[in-house]
Formats: sequence, C-alpha cells, structure tokens
Amino acid sequence: DDPAYRDWLLTDATAAIADMGYSGRQGEHMVVVPNTPDEHNLVVCTLCSCYPWPVLGLPPVWYKSAPYRSKAVIDPRGVLADFGVSLPDSQRIRVWDSTAEVRYLVLPERPADTQGWSREQLAELVTRDSMIGTGLALTPQQAAQASRVAATSSAKTGTPQQPAGGAA
Repeated sequence: DDPAYRDWLLTDATAAIADMGYSGRQGEHMVVVPNTPDEHNLVVCTLCSCYPWPVLGLPPVWYKSAPYRSKAVIDPRGVLADFGVSLPDSQRIRVWDSTAEVRYLVLPERPADTQGWSREQLAELVTRDSMIGTGLALTPQQAAQASRVAATSSAKTGTPQQPAGGAA
C-alpha cells in the first residue's frame, strides 16, 4: 500500500510503470484509470488491437476479436456479464479506447479486507483481466483458493504454476 506510488501511477503512468521495469515499444504513453465504487473502467481498442504488451504480455485472442471490440462500446455491461462480472446498476461504466498513441490500463478497485496488506500481497490479487476491466481484482479468498489449486496441480504434474495474480 503506497499512496505516493498510486498518485504517481495515476498522474504519469508511463514513468511509474517503467520504474518497475516494464517498458518498450507498446508501453510508451500509458494512462492508468482507477476503478472506484462509483465507476468501473473497461479498455478496448476499436480500430485494431492496441495493447500494453510490456505490462500484460500477449493480448488474449478475444481482445482482438471484432465481437469484443464492437460490443464493448455498444453494450459494456453486457461484455462484463459475458466475463461473469456483475456490477451494481448505480456503478457507471466508462469505456477507454486504446490507440497507437495511448494505451490504457485499469487500476482495479482494492478488495475488501486488504487494509494493511503489502504491495506484494496486493499484487497477488491483480489479474490481467482486472487490468483490462473485464474482471475484478481477486478477493483474498479467491486468491487463496487459486493458490491451493495451483499447488495441487503443481504437485500432480511436477510443473510449477504461475501465481494466481500473474499478469499472463
């Protein structure tokens, strides 16, 4: 929990993200928009598939698809429902159109019961979808369940699994 970094992220996302080691051709001119109890943000690129690769890795296939790109603008609440996200009717949804000049990322709303958590603990709750806006940050209970599933899978296959909050 670092209010100064949060402020920096919201005022100069490109520099704040680069300071964490994430930079590159698809990562310049970044803008971070925060989810709040009153507003949920959703990112789309209506023209092509502009995506912050240095931060989130390769874009998911659905992000580049015409159905997602058009429905996100026309029916953002419907898109969220397609992803299993249900928001209160009172919560406004704002759609951000990424371009070659500016790429948007969502700062997920902080889950309940995480006061006093470290930056590392909070990072485990953040997913790629929550940074696009098609998902919410994991609750502590969801993250614990995902860690148990990953540990069980790893034990069965002998292959280490990515942490629940990984951005891949």
